[in-house]
Amino acid sequence: MCNADPAALIAAPIMIVLFLSFGLLFTAGFLFKIFLWWRIFSKTGYSGAFALLIFAPFGTLIMLCILAFSQWPVMKMPQASPAGSV
Repeated sequence: MCNADPAALIAAPIMIVLFLSFGLLFTAGFLFKIFLWWRIFSKTGYSGAFALLIFAPFGTLIMLCILAFSQWPVMKMPQASPAGSV
């Protein structure tokens, strides 16, 4: 004979669904964060792969230091003059 608590039998599947949904939301948010950093580095002229520094310890701090203290490659490029101007 099983002496299991009926409340525990109801709560177990609910907890499993909650943990799975929070895990999926966390993973989706983390992937979106990598995507955003990839776009930021691409727009500054660096390789988007710098976004993978997020996996390193203090990776976000390293990325911010790269962006704050280096000369961006996109700033070194000559600016194109607007069409029609002399």
